Amino acid sequence: MSLPTTLDDRRPTLHGVAARAVDAVKVYGQGDTAVRALDGITVDIPAGRFIAVMGPSGSGKSTLMHCLAGLDSLTSGRVLIADVELGQLSDGALTRVRRERIGFVFQSFNLIPTLSAEENITLPIRLAGAKPDAAWVRQIIDTVGLRDRLHHRPSEMSGGQQQRVAVARALASRPDVVFADEPTGNLDSKSGGEVLALLRQAVDRFAQTVVMVTHDPGAAAWADEALFLADGRIVDRVERPTAERVLEAMKGLGA
Repeated sequence: MSLPTTLDDRRPTLHGVAARAVDAVKVYGQGDTAVRALDGITVDIPAGRFIAVMGPSGSGKSTLMHCLAGLDSLTSGRVLIADVELGQLSDGALTRVRRERIGFVFQSFNLIPTLSAEENITLPIRLAGAKPDAAWVRQIIDTVGLRDRLHHRPSEMSGGQQQRVAVARALASRPDVVFADEPTGNLDSKSGGEVLALLRQAVDRFAQTVVMVTHDPGAAAWADEALFLADGRIVDRVERPTAERVLEAMKGLGA
């Protein structure tokens, strides 16, 4: 079976857009205690790109990612993954979209401790009632360098190895978008660099789309573009970010 190496080989997206938010508003609480976490954001996430989302604490960056990923719902506005509007889905259909069309990489790894690395990697596919594509899964495992760790449980692996399992799990279902929430936050600099290199390789080699929330200018420098949020709005964007340009932009936000 041929493996996807270009955008044309992947599931079709909406005019080259992997994810989209339109007039996205998210309000937590009511009345005087209400917090407007997202304030009318409209943004397209182009397919086959690595996007870093940054901003000071409380800027709305994590809320935006959670709403784009279907982990949280908007107060008003729309979110689409490719051509699927998440707000129009039933709970069951939304769960299927998250399993089949969205990949997740979290700071805390979120692996099942009683399962082996290989079982963790294929778990979302099996939960969806599908059979893993053996050739594709082998290629992902080799890409993340886990061939000799497949039968180890998370407790038998380092933090960096566990996060590589999480990256492989996110890629195994060939999702439209991989969302990474502070994926290097619990790792040392060497392991963090390896995980970022894997995410970069997923974009360059497999035409994957990656959206990463991070506070680290060095991590953002791996991305194709950095989006900066403040007070629930996108206030700046930097193409081909470097750590220095990201630091400069963050200083302008008072972060």
